[in-house]
Amino acid sequence: MDTVATVAHRIPEVIGRLAALGVEPAGPPFLKYNVIDMARQLEIEAGVPVAGAVVADGDLFSGVLPAGRFATYTHVGGPDGLIGANALLLDWAAAAGLRWDMAPSQDGDRWGCRTENYLTDPRVQPDTSKWETELAFRLAD
Repeated sequence: MDTVATVAHRIPEVIGRLAALGVEPAGPPFLKYNVIDMARQLEIEAGVPVAGAVVADGDLFSGVLPAGRFATYTHVGGPDGLIGANALLLDWAAAAGLRWDMAPSQDGDRWGCRTENYLTDPRVQPDTSKWETELAFRLAD
């Protein structure tokens, strides 16, 4: 958990590297949580949607977010409220009897697709109380 901000702070680098390749973002930047073990470690990717594949360059690579049904929640406020927002979405789905596209593994819970989509550009809106972050978790088929 202590390194989530480190990964999130790589988003401007990804946008800059895409710009150097002449590639425009096709949507808001995001973090994709692949494996979650809150007690030990997280496996996270910083991403920016684009219209087509990008040539791999170092740790920059192309991937595809899977299609499917998603449960979403839009959190308004700073990053410090995201843990509570995640809990709210997880609890709501449990109460509704929904199942996530997630499987336990020895490394933690492996998610089919779980993202935080950063809808607010902090350069345009510096007031963190007005930031919007969409949580999008894929549901099991």
